[in-house]
Amino acid sequence: MQHIINFTLNGEKVEALVKDNLTLLDFIRGTIGLTGTKKGCEEGECGACTVLLNGKPVNSCLVIAREVEGKDVITVEGIAQNGQLSPLQRQFIDKWALQCGYCTPGMIMSAKALLDANPNPTEDEIRDAIAGNLCRCTGYAKIVEAIQATAKEMDWGVK
Repeated sequence: MQHIINFTLNGEKVEALVKDNLTLLDFIRGTIGLTGTKKGCEEGECGACTVLLNGKPVNSCLVIAREVEGKDVITVEGIAQNGQLSPLQRQFIDKWALQCGYCTPGMIMSAKALLDANPNPTEDEIRDAIAGNLCRCTGYAKIVEAIQATAKEMDWGVK
């Protein structure tokens, strides 16, 4: 069975016909063609597919596309502005908080949700916010540093 869904993706209205079992991840990557959101474990364990759903980080591999009816979805592509990387995206590059980059979009989206809700997170709060995202390359020190630097850059200060 198929359903027509209407929602907002990265600030743009989307209307699409989707199958009952299509995941949000597969819709974003396969139907829309935004490949920044990564397909990892497909079990909600690695966080590579994290997007914001009404401002909250979710594993898009565990969300059925028709569940986003009337909601707001933001992917890693959606946080860039006017073709420029967001401060968070730039800090991940500047602080060498990535190697293969596969986990980076999910890390960034979890960090964005944290900074939107808490602009002055402690290191423990940062580590807790990204706990659902697995990095197999860098470890987490540089990622935490990038998030702290973003908070500082945004003039929110860091505890």
